[in-house]
Amino acid sequence: MKWLELLQVAGATLVSAVVLVVLYSLGVRLTAVAADAGNRAPVVLRSLAYLCFAACGAAVLFGIYLIVPYFSK
Repeated sequence: MKWLELLQVAGATLVSAVVLVVLYSLGVRLTAVAADAGNRAPVVLRSLAYLCFAACGAAVLFGIYLIVPYFSK
C-alpha cells in the first residue's frame, strides 16, 4: 500500500473540510453581526458574508467536479 499517497489524501481532506467550515461559519457570523450593526456599515458586512458563502459554494462545486467522472472528461 502506498502510505504517502494515503497521507496526502487525508491531509487534503482535513484541510478542505476545515476551510469549508471556517468559510461557512464566518459567513453566518458576519450575517449576524450585520443584522445587529444598525447603521454601522451592515452593507459591507453582509457583502463579506455573501462572499464567504459564495467561496464555500464554489469549493463544494469544485469538489463535486473532481469526484464525478462525467464532469472531468
